[in-house]
Parts: sequence; structure tokens; C-alpha cells
Amino acid sequence: MKAEELSFIGGDPGATKYGNFINYYSFHSTKERTDCLHPDMFVSSITTQPILCLDIGCNTGELSKDIYLYLKNIYPKYVIKMLGIDIDPTLIQRAKETNDNPNINFTVANIMNETDKEVIEKYLESHEKNKFDITFCFSVTMWIHINNGDEGLLYFLSFIQDISETIIIEPQPWKCYRNAQRRMRKSGSSFPLYEQIKIKNIDIVIENILNKDPFKKVYESLATAWNRKIQSYQRVLEQ
Repeated sequence: MKAEELSFIGGDPGATKYGNFINYYSFHSTKERTDCLHPDMFVSSITTQPILCLDIGCNTGELSKDIYLYLKNIYPKYVIKMLGIDIDPTLIQRAKETNDNPNINFTVANIMNETDKEVIEKYLESHEKNKFDITFCFSVTMWIHINNGDEGLLYFLSFIQDISETIIIEPQPWKCYRNAQRRMRKSGSSFPLYEQIKIKNIDIVIENILNKDPFKKVYESLATAWNRKIQSYQRVLEQ
């Protein structure tokens, strides 16, 4: 991906094509998200070590690190390994520079790119697993949707189902799409696929897709200050 595609548009750091905001956690603290997590979102026990986690759209990694600490409280006897991925190499470099936890790895990857998906698959193989125990998707669905259209969103949801035992997801409502398009237009650009999107009741569609066999919705948080809910879907074990 070209560097200019990852830069913010015009003079507005909020006008980004892929949501790769600089200094994101200075205006959205990680605590806003970890406070919405609940032990009931996670299975009570996992049969194999280590617990593997994937954080999609990890930005500079602050939330990944706090999620790791949260999980250590839930699974104190387990080794936890986490892979944080982001589309922006600058953000990943910052994540690496500030990371002192050998159990967390950060790498550049676009989950919608077939070649980059091999990075994820190789990580699983290196730990002799074919699925992540927990996949985190905090405020990334809009960026995938708005840049890849309805088919892209559906493909993404199918893919994370294939590679996950538990999915923790925070969808952005349609209002966020309108705001993102408005910022881009004010900066002299736009999202070309925006007008073609037909799926606008985002929460309902995502729930309808993920809350199907073999997955089951097990928890939904209260709405956050920015009117989003964090949901948990778990793969149901065959009896």
C-alpha cells in the first residue's frame, strides 16, 4: 500500500482513509474500552496453552497491552500470546518501540489482503493452532466496510469466524460513516464506495451473521460514551 494512502487528508488528522489516526489514544483512552469488558465475554477455561489472541487494527498498541493485562487477570495460570496487526507501518513501528512484553508481537498487515493474511496463518502455525482463542475487533468494521463495500464487510466477518474461537467486536454505527465521509469531503477527498453501501443497520447485520451456528452471542456491553457496544460471540462446541 502506498504511503500517501495512509496519510491523513489535507490538514485534518481525523480525515484518514483507513482509520489509522495518529495519537489516537490521546483522545480515546484505553480505559474506555477495558471498562466495557466483562469476564462473561470469555470462556471459563481453555484446553490448550498458550491462549492466542489477535488484535485487528491495533494502532500503536496501547489497547493491546491493556487487553493483555486484563486477560492475565482472567487466566492467571495461562501463557497468553497476542498478535497486534495494523495497516500502517508507522503506527506499528511506534507500537514496537514502546513494547517491552515478549508475549505481544506487532506486525504490519492488511487483513483484507491475501498475502498479508499469510502472516496471520503463519503465526497460528508457529503455535500449532489453526484458530485464535480470542480475536479483538475494536472499531475496525467501518473502515473495512467503507473501503471494501458490503461484500468486503461480509467477507471480513466470515474470515474472522474461520480463524476464531471467541470474537470480541465493537461495530461503528452508520452515524460514524457519515462523519467520516464528511471529514474526507471537507479535506477535498471522499470514500468512493460510500454511496454504494446498502448495509446501514450495521449492528443488526453483524449480529445476524455472527450469532449463527457454530457461534453464539454471549454478552453485549452497555453503550459507551460514544454510543457503541462491545459484543462477544463464542464458537459453540459440538456435543
